[in-house]
Amino acid sequence: MSTNNDLFSQQILTWFEQHGRHHLPWQQEKTPYKVWVSEIMLQQTQVSTVIPYFERFMSRFPDVQSLAKADEDAVLHLWTGLGYYARARNLHKAAKIIHHQYNNKFPDSVETLSELPGIGRSTAGAIIAASMNKRAVILDGNVKRVLCRYHCVEGWPDQSSTNKQLWEIAERYTPHENCGDYNQAMMDLGASLCSRSKPACDLCPLQENCQACQSQTTDRFPEKKPKKTLRVKSTAMLILQSPDARKVLLEKRPSQGIWGGLWSFPEIPVDDAPDSYLLANGLKPSGDIRKWQPMRHTFSHFHLDMTPVLIALNKPQDSVMESSRWHWYDLENPGKLGLAAPVKNLLATLKNNLESNL
Repeated sequence: MSTNNDLFSQQILTWFEQHGRHHLPWQQEKTPYKVWVSEIMLQQTQVSTVIPYFERFMSRFPDVQSLAKADEDAVLHLWTGLGYYARARNLHKAAKIIHHQYNNKFPDSVETLSELPGIGRSTAGAIIAASMNKRAVILDGNVKRVLCRYHCVEGWPDQSSTNKQLWEIAERYTPHENCGDYNQAMMDLGASLCSRSKPACDLCPLQENCQACQSQTTDRFPEKKPKKTLRVKSTAMLILQSPDARKVLLEKRPSQGIWGGLWSFPEIPVDDAPDSYLLANGLKPSGDIRKWQPMRHTFSHFHLDMTPVLIALNKPQDSVMESSRWHWYDLENPGKLGLAAPVKNLLATLKNNLESNL
């Protein structure tokens, strides 16, 4: 006799067989490595965005050993544009641990996998269930949304008490057979029919017993985290050009903090004149210093207003700072560097300006 828990998983699996996604790149010839990379990329990022990044990443780093032996710049370069760069740094760190401590073999328990950088309980469960044919529970954002609506769970999902309740519910419903398909089905359902806005309840296999659907309160669940007013930070980005404007001096950012490990423009307080910075580093401008219009980049916890300051230097680039901290970026022949999205956009603008002046 089927329990309500069995009925839930059966409905999900039946729907998945007909309507779920079966042809994603990481679903073909599954390995723990492929599933892991895809799961990390899919955090905070839509499937359609991830697919080309995943394919390029696999082409360059086909296994955990090649990733472990790679230079960090090569990893960050392939991540440029995906955002949340700590994911890439942690992916690289974890690959080194798997390579050196586990002989390139992924640990096969949620507990051990969760100890690796960037791998939480849900990601570990997804890797094990999808690639090792073992039962493991997941609870990503899509799954949380389905369960919150199905049971009208109060509180925003990442709130401690709510999160604990959702894990308990997820544990009850996760079947012992076909666990990998079930987990994928739950993610697919949350990403498609049970979307944040305008869920397609009429097409959902769970509609009959979904409390939010039956009470017509899907817009209330999951509850939203109380909004905070984002603070605003300001900075000036110094675009230091070689005399011929073909190269720009970039600085490697610290490994911690925003854009950690990426290459960016040197920064100074927005109200400071660049003279003291230039003097301290033995640099002299060859002409006027020009400020461009500020541009805004929004992070999850603050807005960053950046004012580009264009400065042409009067020395050949070879005589100015070239080390592990500094790099002369060739606009016409760029290397494979990890770049933050606003920096990449500014470099593209500089290249266009250079080409139009030739």
